[in-house]
Amino acid sequence: MDKVGRLNPILEILGGSPGRVNKLFVQKERGPHKLAEVIRLARSGGIPLVFVPRRKLDSLAHDHQGAVVLLAPKDFSSIDDILSTAGTPFLVLLDGVEDPQNLGAIIRSAEGAGASGLILPERRSVGLTESVLAVSAGAAEHLKVARVTNLAQTMEGLKKQGLWLVGAEGNARERWYEFDYTIPVGIVLGSEGRGLRRLVREKCDQVLSIPLLGRVNSLNVAAAAAVFFFEVVRQRSLRKNE
Repeated sequence: MDKVGRLNPILEILGGSPGRVNKLFVQKERGPHKLAEVIRLARSGGIPLVFVPRRKLDSLAHDHQGAVVLLAPKDFSSIDDILSTAGTPFLVLLDGVEDPQNLGAIIRSAEGAGASGLILPERRSVGLTESVLAVSAGAAEHLKVARVTNLAQTMEGLKKQGLWLVGAEGNARERWYEFDYTIPVGIVLGSEGRGLRRLVREKCDQVLSIPLLGRVNSLNVAAAAAVFFFEVVRQRSLRKNE
């Protein structure tokens, strides 16, 4: 069972996905002012609420902020479900991201950029763990996520449905902004160490890079993801205002 102890994600869960909450523990002692809002939302939603000593919460989640929520697992969406609710689809496909901090940050950026959904492979990828949910700061409750057995085959299917797939890779010659993101698109990001696997790279319609001018030779995958995501936002905003 997933546990979340940070207040901002808890508020997002109570407001957006109260059905996932099995039980909410709140410390008896005085705590941050946001605890009052947590308690109000729990009571208004009929969520089981238990007041316990702070030491009890310490045993449930070491980094809690005065409350801990116990969650049922998040339901995964189908790709058809994601596409059926998207206007001009904007998908995020991850090829083997294994760090919970990176996945949580990518989910947060993707949701903030208005992505239609995120696709994860069943193997060689971190799942929607407690750490991922916490780092996403509640965004995981709002972003649809699909899991697939074969990412390369999924990419082929998406292309047949009219999506263009853009891979992010550091050594590509063309830049991240040299693409028309106003069309149906999927951003494909590789793992922290290996980048895009060969077969996944070959399925991309275009592979683009972000040039680096300092001494480091690569960006963290979550940082690179945000650059690509908000280029989609920039271009679509400009097109909408024309």
